[in-house]
Amino acid sequence: MFPVSLICFNSRIKFTMGTSPGSSSMPTQVGIAAVAVAFVAVLAMMLGAAADTMVAAVVVVVLGTWWWGGSTEVEPQYSGAKIEGDVVTLDFVKKMMDDFKNQKCLHKRYAFQIVLQMREMLRSQPSLVDINVPDGSHFTVCGDVHGQFYDLINIFELNGLPSEENPYLFNVDFVDRGSFSVEVILTLFALKCMCPSAIYLARGNHESRSMNKIYGFEGEVRSKLSEKFVELFAEVFCCLPLAHVINQKVFVVHGGLFSVDGVKLSDIKAVDRFCEPPEEGLMCELLWSDPQPFPGRGPSKRGVGLSFGADVTRKFLQDNNLDLIVRSHEVKDEGYEIEHDGKLITIFSAPNYCDQMGNKGAYIQFEAPDLKPNIVTFSAVPHPDVKPMAYANNFLRMFQ
Repeated sequence: MFPVSLICFNSRIKFTMGTSPGSSSMPTQVGIAAVAVAFVAVLAMMLGAAADTMVAAVVVVVLGTWWWGGSTEVEPQYSGAKIEGDVVTLDFVKKMMDDFKNQKCLHKRYAFQIVLQMREMLRSQPSLVDINVPDGSHFTVCGDVHGQFYDLINIFELNGLPSEENPYLFNVDFVDRGSFSVEVILTLFALKCMCPSAIYLARGNHESRSMNKIYGFEGEVRSKLSEKFVELFAEVFCCLPLAHVINQKVFVVHGGLFSVDGVKLSDIKAVDRFCEPPEEGLMCELLWSDPQPFPGRGPSKRGVGLSFGADVTRKFLQDNNLDLIVRSHEVKDEGYEIEHDGKLITIFSAPNYCDQMGNKGAYIQFEAPDLKPNIVTFSAVPHPDVKPMAYANNFLRMFQ
């Protein structure tokens, strides 16, 4: 039997929803929010707290989609990829990727749904994520993509789409510089929504408001989606984990190591990452630091973070019982570079970076249990005639 409160809610509370000027009725979005909150409260009494938590997560995504983009109806003439219900499927992802290759847009309603679902998923993850790769299974790590969507598609054509049997870690800098950043981020987010264990995503120095404002992503989002998405992406980027550890052996981070010795994995897990990157401290150094060929530590060529030598790498690995560091953050002629006595690998997955550098791209395949790195390199593929930084700050475009 339904509780009395539910009967009272159904019979006594009535919303007249409307948004016309001068109307005294409740706005539609506020009414929907009130209904959703009441619905969750009722289920809490009926099913208990555990079930209510699960239902609440679904309601948050559905309500968020309505709040951010629910008024954006899907027009009858829209022929692009569609999400049926609440589940992102492989068929949807393939159709969306094909549309993107043909320079077609995803409807904003589905973009909202994907990004909101990602926000809820990422909020529950720790700042340092542990990844378990079973014996006999493989795992792929990619570096910077930087809005080069057609090269991202090439990676999947070479190495297969992400799945539970073919998992990936994309080690950040998904956006900026390349002018197909919206396509890149929606593809990676949709794949994560489709199968969370098939793809892991980390935060880099370009997943930040300041960088997005300068290097193109913010302008691209405004052009292809809307101003609302600028704020939403900024919020979701703050939820991305900062680092990953594969089988307690391989530490994967975008930038590098720290200005002090003795940093433990537990210290990284304890970092409060739900903010814009600070200018100093562990979070800043994880995102910005670079290796150097000589011992010790030195100032960063970037003006943020620091440079660290092989002795710093060796000490961090020993302190945390690790075997290898994989990082990204720097373009390399061959798409990768092995440094620090073989204990540190830089991987960069954006070939012919900015259509100018002529570099190869690369990714790393690991197979458990030994996790010996197998590095695969590839060349750039053609893309539509949209120049890098096409949506960037006008002042920067003067120098392109």
